[in-house]
Amino acid sequence: MKEYIKRLAEKTLEQKLNSSGCVLVTGPKFCGKSTMCERFAKSTIQLKTTNEIEVASADPKYVLAGEKPRLIDEWQKVPEIWNEIKNDLDNDYEFGKYILTGSTTPVNPSQIQHSGAGRITKMLLKPFTLYESGESSGIVSLSKLFADDSSFPVVHSPNNNNLLDIAFYICRGGWPIATKATKEYAIMVTRNYYDGLFVVENESDEFVGFLKNKNIELLQIILKSFARNISTQAKRTKMINDIIDSGIRNKLDDDTFYSYEKTLKDLFIIYDMPAWNLNLRSSVAVRTTPTHHFVDTSIATAALRINPADLMNDIKSFGFFFEDFAVRDLSVYAESIGGSLKHYRDSSGQEVDAIVELDNGNYGAIEIKIASEKNINDGISSLNKFEKKMLVNGQKTPFFKMILTSHGSCYKKDGIYIVPITCLKD
Repeated sequence: MKEYIKRLAEKTLEQKLNSSGCVLVTGPKFCGKSTMCERFAKSTIQLKTTNEIEVASADPKYVLAGEKPRLIDEWQKVPEIWNEIKNDLDNDYEFGKYILTGSTTPVNPSQIQHSGAGRITKMLLKPFTLYESGESSGIVSLSKLFADDSSFPVVHSPNNNNLLDIAFYICRGGWPIATKATKEYAIMVTRNYYDGLFVVENESDEFVGFLKNKNIELLQIILKSFARNISTQAKRTKMINDIIDSGIRNKLDDDTFYSYEKTLKDLFIIYDMPAWNLNLRSSVAVRTTPTHHFVDTSIATAALRINPADLMNDIKSFGFFFEDFAVRDLSVYAESIGGSLKHYRDSSGQEVDAIVELDNGNYGAIEIKIASEKNINDGISSLNKFEKKMLVNGQKTPFFKMILTSHGSCYKKDGIYIVPITCLKD
């Protein structure tokens, strides 16, 4: 097993520890939350056994005792801990006193009596990006593009990765344990991870509270529906109708679907990427429907039993999975530089796959494409139309325009950066 791999999120965690009393680090199972947070903590308690959970439930203050920063792993199993931390910080506020980690939200949020505003701040840890796993050269820095492009490679820089390599990265995912496996077995490791997601081994398992009243088969059916609609703005009614039309279920009401969708979000498996909002006085009618994404695309491919060869044999579907994959990396890079990631779509059908926006209002417009001459030219045309629309409507134009591609060379064309995903970093 390799040594610890540095995470881009470490910078975010350090900033939050120095500006708040407690940091809540959330994220899916096995993405490396505990491993990362242990490097910042001076004492740790893990709520993993039934006995540890019962002791913490009986005396939540006991959990708080220890050298600070104090890491409380899987805190959500005893939600009263949140209230105790809030009270402790009210009485004796210090920066960086506590770190909480959790692979789920609390099963019963009503047990949390206070929001924790001003005392507890949150961050989401996703699996490794390609840069973190050492599979992106990082010759193009997102942060530097917001400064100037002097560091951007002028000469085409051939990249050794091909489309099949990208298909492999998508199916393997960025799970730390999978990236440590040999290529021959890495996808099998991810598949095993997926197969164990909804298996409850004992009462202390962090998923038990979410799954004990759920039909696991239905949960997986709905997860597969999200996988089939990955990187789209498909409405809930469409996904319900698709499930019924397939003959898998005779009926499925909206409330039931929503309940299971919420469970998948509470387990940090799927999420919706929000729409980018323009100036409220803008005459452009912006659509606010979110785009469906996975915290890691490999969960979607595992759910549908898709292998790299399957992606290669269906290039259109490959494009949707690649967009989700690129959004994973872009979202981590954006947060690392103090920005956020959103998408754009207006009433005329004009779209931009990803908008990276900084706090100062500067933003980059990014189209995500499987590399081909036609796709790149289409992306250039779309970005230029978007920029013109912003200009005509008196809106701020993008600080830079980029086409994030699957593979190939890194270069600049018509003022637009063409960047393979294996060349990008924060």
